[in-house]
Amino acid sequence: MLTNKHPLRLALCILAAAVICGACSKNETYAQQKEKERKAINSFLDRDIAILDNEGDTVVHVGRINTISEQQFYEQDSTTDVSKNEYVLFGNTGVYMQIVRKGAGSKLASGESKRVITRYVEFNILRDSIQSRNDVFYYHTSPDIIEIANTYGTFTASFSTENGGGAMYRIYGRTEVPAGWLVPFTYINIGRQVEADDRIAKVRLIVPHSSGTYEARQSVYPCFYELTFQQMRE
Repeated sequence: MLTNKHPLRLALCILAAAVICGACSKNETYAQQKEKERKAINSFLDRDIAILDNEGDTVVHVGRINTISEQQFYEQDSTTDVSKNEYVLFGNTGVYMQIVRKGAGSKLASGESKRVITRYVEFNILRDSIQSRNDVFYYHTSPDIIEIANTYGTFTASFSTENGGGAMYRIYGRTEVPAGWLVPFTYINIGRQVEADDRIAKVRLIVPHSSGTYEARQSVYPCFYELTFQQMRE
């Protein structure tokens, strides 16, 4: 399993893996790659999996996933029952989402933009290993900052590069935010922890290559993400 104890080494490992995956996939058709991805996601859904770090400590306990339809999701007031480990599958993108917490604050309104701090764990489902993460001490003072805007219900976003950017920019060298990361913003609140009982938004996603990073789209692999979102101070 990879951790961010050595971010440069991690970045080089990811790039090397992408090159190797790309070379290996040259003998496979795109249809074959997508079928391999589909099987990997289906297997992931049915596993009682715990994602571990290098020391063998549990980073995220995913568990066996109970998939619900969009209709059921909306009938439940756009929530997923965490006690049943529910994830909603969005048929148009293939993204699976669990809302662990809708969070304090309010939804990003149309015409509004915010700067949002996100902490994340990225798990490559095809390689069965942590690919990157910024929920570690190294990135404590340089988290990933998303500059996001809502235009009539369509969300656009980019990673900030100030102070060298966060883990996603430093590792992948791109400001684009994976499309899959934007899915939750229709349903969650963006705010800060003001009162003792306030909790920031937290979601878990399974993101197929088509809604993932540039590297995921090129090498056709799906990722699991655990993410938190917190509005930056003005």
